[in-house]
Amino acid sequence: MWTDGYKYIPTCGAVAMKIVALISQKGGAGKTTLAVHLASRAAADGRTTAIIDLDPQATAASWGDRRVANAPEVVSGQAVRLPALIKAAEENGAEFLVLDTAPNADQTASLAARVSDLVLIPCRPAAFDLEAIETTLLLAKAAAKPAYVVLNAVPPRSSIGKEAAEGLSGRGAQVAPYSLTQRAAFAHGVIDGRTAQEFEPNGKAAQEIDQIYKWLCGLVDMPTRRHARKAA
Repeated sequence: MWTDGYKYIPTCGAVAMKIVALISQKGGAGKTTLAVHLASRAAADGRTTAIIDLDPQATAASWGDRRVANAPEVVSGQAVRLPALIKAAEENGAEFLVLDTAPNADQTASLAARVSDLVLIPCRPAAFDLEAIETTLLLAKAAAKPAYVVLNAVPPRSSIGKEAAEGLSGRGAQVAPYSLTQRAAFAHGVIDGRTAQEFEPNGKAAQEIDQIYKWLCGLVDMPTRRHARKAA
C-alpha cells in the first residue's frame, strides 16, 4: 500500500493525477457505490487508482478489506491528513484518485471539493433527496470546481429520472448525461468486495458505469484505453 512508503515508478503512458470528489449532504445518496465502481473501472482501464475514504463510517474501506483484487487501493483518512494523503498518492504514481466523503456538507466535503478536478454529487430522484441537495450545490459552487449531479437508483421504466434531471437543471444545476438505474447487480457485487461490472460484466449496470466513466474521463482530460484489463 502506498501509505507504507513504497515508491512507485511511473510507467510509460502515465498521466497527471486526476482527483474526483464525491460529496452529498444526504445519506444513502450513493457516494460510496459510485466511488468504488468508478475507481474499479479506472483500475480495469489500466490506471493506477486509489480511493481515500473520508467518511467515519468507512464503508469504502470495509469494501476494500473484503476485496480480493489488488486494485483500487483504499485508504481511510481524516480531513486534516488529506493533503498528505494526496501527496503520497501522487508520489506513488496514482493517476486517478477518488475522494469518498461523509454524508454532510462540512469542512471535509468542502476541502475535498476544493482539491478536486471534478465534483460529483450523487442524488436519488426522490423528493426529500432533491430538496436536500441545495446545500451541496452551494458547497460545490463555492469550491469553484466543475460539479455535476449524478442521479442514482433511478427506477427502471419510469419517467422519474428524466423529471428529476429537468427539475435540477431548472434550478441551475449541471446534471450528468448518464445515470445509475436501481439494479440488483450494484447491491450484490459489493457484498464480497466486487463491483457490478465484475459481478455481471455484460450486464446493464456495468454498461452504466462504463458510460459515466468515459464521460468523466472526457471532463478531466484523461484518455480511456482501448482494452480494459481484468482485476487481479
